[in-house]
Amino acid sequence: MNDRPHDHDAPGGGCPVAHGAGVTRLYGPESATDPHGIYARLRKRHGSVAPILLEGDIPAWLVLGYRENRRVLDNPLQFSRDSRIWRDWKEGRVADTSPLIQMLGWRPDCVSQDGEPHRRLRAAVTDNLQGVTGRGIRRHVTHFANKQIDAFAEAGRADLVTDFADHLPMLVLTRVVGLAESEGRSLAESSHQVMKGGADALTHNEKIMAVLGELAARKRAEPGSDFASGLIEHHAGLDEDELVNHLRLVLITGHTMTSNLLARALHLVLTDPALRSGLVSGQLNLSSVVEEVMWDTPPLAVLPGRFATSDLDLGGCPIKEGDLMVLGLAAGNADPEVRPDTEVSVAGNQSHLAFSAGPHECPGQNLGQAIIETAVDVLLHRLPGLRLAVPPEELTSTASTWESRLDSLPVEFAA
Repeated sequence: MNDRPHDHDAPGGGCPVAHGAGVTRLYGPESATDPHGIYARLRKRHGSVAPILLEGDIPAWLVLGYRENRRVLDNPLQFSRDSRIWRDWKEGRVADTSPLIQMLGWRPDCVSQDGEPHRRLRAAVTDNLQGVTGRGIRRHVTHFANKQIDAFAEAGRADLVTDFADHLPMLVLTRVVGLAESEGRSLAESSHQVMKGGADALTHNEKIMAVLGELAARKRAEPGSDFASGLIEHHAGLDEDELVNHLRLVLITGHTMTSNLLARALHLVLTDPALRSGLVSGQLNLSSVVEEVMWDTPPLAVLPGRFATSDLDLGGCPIKEGDLMVLGLAAGNADPEVRPDTEVSVAGNQSHLAFSAGPHECPGQNLGQAIIETAVDVLLHRLPGLRLAVPPEELTSTASTWESRLDSLPVEFAA
């Protein structure tokens, strides 16, 4: 991300920009190192809503304020999820092959719709997620967590990002949706590439869709007790495109968000000895750890996207009909108006934006939380003497437009 001047006008006419300063890119090599610093500079320069450029120098508004984020998320009549009204896409400035389309393009799924179409499709997802979450999900997590740990337990060393968090949620989700375990690792990699964006995003999305198309055909012929079969049998009556796209939605968002949260929760546990001792002794519970991570490092730092249904004002900025807004969930969680001191405990405060809000609030949060809490519990009890293998200050993260992920989490333990 950089603050160098560009010749582009701010989107939709633009917020007043002091001294004619240029618009910040929210992508590229410089975006990877300090996203929170970028958010802070944008907030200082523009306030609660800032003009930015996305990949391909496509204009958008980044919503930084907590209240402004809630206004957008809670009001689908003003801020639609339907990208078919996105002016830059309609007018041909965003190619269908753009990596942005994997995150922002319209699909026949519940997150691309509002109103009754959204309610119909979301019901199919939520009803079936409730079913699979209650059917031994913690048993599945325990099985795959132990299997992951078995692969490195004798070495006395591991990287809990690449050896554990990067794959475990997808292994669980493949079992949940009805796929073979052997599909898990390649689907995890493809999901990460779709979220990362760039030239390979379209190719990896096509791989995912091919696997899920085969799954849908198989489950129509031979239904089981899995999520895919539940979608097929649901009274919402999903057609083929809706079915495959909802399987895609659950796999990509479920895995990428949960794997990121799992790595961040492990990071917090390993860098806070008192917290770790409390968890092992049972004096603290894992839900409080996850809650803190939700506030400080939400799995999606920036949520795509909403589209203005008419001209309006947001945070003092003149938004035009068809403008794209992306939601700064990490920035909103750190908004000084609602959280003036980020060092103060947020224990018991569940008003974070990590799972979005409003009609499109994440329907899979209970499933994700069950995976994280079970995985951390298994790990702490399987690996005595678990500790970081490097000083905490050597741990690094890499950010894309949408998320910031730990690069590695090297640990040592008694083999």
